[in-house]
Amino acid sequence: MKNIFLTGRPGCGKTTVIKKTIALLGKVKLKGFYTIEMRSRGTRVGFQITTLDGKHGILAHENLHSDKKVGKYGVCLKDIDAVIVPSIRPDRHTHLIIIDEIGKMECYSEEFKKAAVQAVEYDTVVLGTIAIGGSPFIESFRRRPDIKLIEITRDNRDPLPQEIAKIILKELRKE
Repeated sequence: MKNIFLTGRPGCGKTTVIKKTIALLGKVKLKGFYTIEMRSRGTRVGFQITTLDGKHGILAHENLHSDKKVGKYGVCLKDIDAVIVPSIRPDRHTHLIIIDEIGKMECYSEEFKKAAVQAVEYDTVVLGTIAIGGSPFIESFRRRPDIKLIEITRDNRDPLPQEIAKIILKELRKE
């Protein structure tokens, strides 16, 4: 399978595995995004979007007033559409697209959902993370026959970046 998605409980290391895998891939042409926690005085207050070409945005924040909410966080649809969506749209120059993550917040955006489907259906390899549960879209995405789903555990998270990098590099040699 050319598309690999990591899943697991929050805090299990999905984004860390993605970042370590990227570091092992050398000069592979990639694009996409990852999310990082925003913290204030040791407490999580939101999530920042960072694209692999250096753009930033807010995914969600506890002080963001939005009619779209996940828990205490208001979701920033404007930044999802303006920052994330362009970063995951496939093109002929990219070998690998990173999608971190397909989760409840991102899925408030119809444009995000369309771009995520386009990415996995295109010739490009996709490495991403996906929530354990959630909306019907998330559940249907998890069941797609064109993705390999890997659950991260304490036992497998350390060797996973090497294993995933090998799979991706082998897949790219087929092209």
